[in-house]
Amino acid sequence: MTKRSSWALPYFIFLVFFVVLPLLLVLVYALQDGSGHFTLSNVTKFFTDSDALSTFAVSIEIAIETTLLCILIGYPAAWILSNKEYNRSAVTIVLFIMPMWINALMRTLATAELFNVLGIPLGKGTLLYGMVYDYLPFMIYPIYNVLDKMDKSYAEAAQDLGATPWKVFWKVIVPLSMPGVASGVLMVFMPTVSTFAISEFLTNNKIKLFGTIIQENINSSMWNYGAALALIMLVIIGLTSFLQGSDKKSSEGGLV
Repeated sequence: MTKRSSWALPYFIFLVFFVVLPLLLVLVYALQDGSGHFTLSNVTKFFTDSDALSTFAVSIEIAIETTLLCILIGYPAAWILSNKEYNRSAVTIVLFIMPMWINALMRTLATAELFNVLGIPLGKGTLLYGMVYDYLPFMIYPIYNVLDKMDKSYAEAAQDLGATPWKVFWKVIVPLSMPGVASGVLMVFMPTVSTFAISEFLTNNKIKLFGTIIQENINSSMWNYGAALALIMLVIIGLTSFLQGSDKKSSEGGLV
């Protein structure tokens, strides 16, 4: 065994036991009935289950709204963090990223308690607040990385040609930062669709998301249908990631 392969062995073991095997279990349960026989009824049931379809639609709506809010708040924040004229200390960056180091459940419980103390009724507004609070760093960080590593000569050349700061921002900086925005959208949108803890604690289950439906089926010992719903979510995540990767390659090819 070579030195390189010996280093790769722990990663391979981790991949098998914590990624491949759980995904295979989800697939097996999704394609079986209660007796262990092969069936597609669990998957097709989703498309005739009005409760699951309506919950999925609500999840997409909440995910879109959360993602848009994260972009509106996160992009200016990332731009300020990457601009040495406004941010001269690495401490500011740490303060923005710090929520990522704290357990998401603890943050959600703390937010729910804050609303309770302030007497704010739980509903869609508190849900969106919790979603943005939890996932905003995942929007800021990829955009900040792209902006921080961006070649400043493009913006300087545009300014030399007489472009206003506003035009430089929209015509140069924003297009060049789109890979970071795309990564942020993926990192915010997909977890928002599949989460259940945030909606459970910040709406008292008044608003159910797709992850809640999966959890309820698992808790009710409806393992096969719950696994089928999880499989559908995995397929959506996989397709979204694939399409994002294809778009990135196409844009890179167009620049050559």
